Amino acid sequence: MSAHGSIRLIEENCTSCMICARECPTWCISLTSHQEKTVPAPGARPRTHNVLDTFEIDWSLCMYCGVCIEQCPTDALAWEQHHVGAAESLPDLAHGRAELAARGE
Repeated sequence: MSAHGSIRLIEENCTSCMICARECPTWCISLTSHQEKTVPAPGARPRTHNVLDTFEIDWSLCMYCGVCIEQCPTDALAWEQHHVGAAESLPDLAHGRAELAARGE
C-alpha cells in the first residue's frame, strides 16, 4: 500500500482518454464521456473532443498502487493526503466526480 492517502480527480485536466481505467490492475475506475464538436476559428473545420460525463473509483477494489496516476497523460489524477473513510456498505465506497474533486479543496 502506498504511503499516500487516496486519489483525487482534477476534472479540468481529464480528457476522458480512458487510459486510467484500462491500465488499472483491479478495474476499480469507470468513466463515461461523450463527444462534442467545437469550431476553433471562423472558417476552420469543426473538431471533436471528449467531455467527461461520469468518473468513479470503487475504493473497495482499489489497491492504491498509483498506476492510474502514473499513466495519466494529462495529470488529471493526483495523490491526496486524506484517506477514504470507512463505510456502512460496499456501494458507499464507490466515489464519483463530486467526491473525488472535493478531495483537493
